[in-house]
Amino acid sequence: MEDKARLFLQKFVQEFPAALEKDQPLPASPQSRRVSEEELPGESLELGLRLLSSRDAPTGLSALLCRAAMTRLLADDLSPFHCSREAEPDNGEEEVLLQSEAVQRVFINKMIEVALEWNQDLPPLPPPTFQCCVHAIKNGRRKMEDKHVLLSEFNQLFGVEDGVQRAFYAVFDGHGGVDAATFAATHLHVNLSRQGALQSSPGPALKAAFKRTDDMFRSKAQRERLRSGSTGVVVLIHDQELTVAWLGDSQALLVREGQEVVLMEPHKPEREDEKQRIEDLGGCVTYMGCWRVNGTYAVSRAIGDFDQKPYVSSDADSSTVRLQGNEDYVLLACDGFFDAVQPSEVPQLVMGALQGLPLPEEASEAQPDGGTGQTVAQKLVAHAKEAGSSDNITVLLVFLRPLPDLGCATGGRCASPQSSAEAAPLRGEAET
Repeated sequence: MEDKARLFLQKFVQEFPAALEKDQPLPASPQSRRVSEEELPGESLELGLRLLSSRDAPTGLSALLCRAAMTRLLADDLSPFHCSREAEPDNGEEEVLLQSEAVQRVFINKMIEVALEWNQDLPPLPPPTFQCCVHAIKNGRRKMEDKHVLLSEFNQLFGVEDGVQRAFYAVFDGHGGVDAATFAATHLHVNLSRQGALQSSPGPALKAAFKRTDDMFRSKAQRERLRSGSTGVVVLIHDQELTVAWLGDSQALLVREGQEVVLMEPHKPEREDEKQRIEDLGGCVTYMGCWRVNGTYAVSRAIGDFDQKPYVSSDADSSTVRLQGNEDYVLLACDGFFDAVQPSEVPQLVMGALQGLPLPEEASEAQPDGGTGQTVAQKLVAHAKEAGSSDNITVLLVFLRPLPDLGCATGGRCASPQSSAEAAPLRGEAET
């Protein structure tokens, strides 16, 4: 790991031997033209991680490098980058906005500054963590509105030092545009890191992070006249527990010794308690090709969709299970996958992909190809498409024990370094 990190830093400082000048183009484009002070950390970290990932940086090094650059950026006086103040429509208070390109240039220069230092004296790197794979396709839709996040080094990115290992994974399924999904994928994990309850109560912390992300997106949507929404499902693995939080119909599924473990019930307008909640607020659920809230959205909870609040709620649900050490993996996916694939089908499909066996939609004469962990998500997406899904499809798998133990004929090349054979008994609890 250290050798790979040193090699990366050598190449990076060769590409960026000095700070970028004012007239030099940025090596990665900022998401926004203007950002609020609260949005700055999320947008900067997203840009930094994207820039480093495009150059194949080790993920542990990327987290540490972005963290160090962000700390230095926030210690600077950012007032030279202030835009003219604007009054927020809801309360008339003035919101401070920053010129995104100018302030992100400073952030990138901080990254270059840190990389030059670490090229001479590399700090300790975090140990390897979970093996993951992800695949996403636009499929039959005109645009790709899904987003996903893989953040195995959550603590390193946010400087959390309490001895508890944490990994964060998420899938966001946008509708009416990609803005809400992009915003959630950029800021929800940052908002989670700011929750005082994170260490003691991860479920409530995740729910509060969803709520704060929705409030922040409301401000951005108002000033930029955005109209979109996004469902989302998040998994936080912390020590020997797994917490899932969700809004809408994206889902997470845990598999233990080849058997699915139900973690959640997706929010859908036709769900009896959701229908009752909407009707109690004065809304209605009607069938128009599918069940819709007030004849509009086919989701009952989401980030965004402000024209239908509070009928479309931003209140997330969460549940926590105690990991026993014999869990195989957790799968996160949008409804484009789960509308075509039943949860009970997932273990067999994953095992077939791991063993390189042909999946049901593949030709009968196909031969096992020794499938690796990186191909599993691709095969699951392909199966959902063949099963009739025309929606955007995103599938993300986090393997919780070594792949050879799951039947992956890879000679150990895909082995995950994290597993626990002596965890406490299962504990499942819904947090509402």
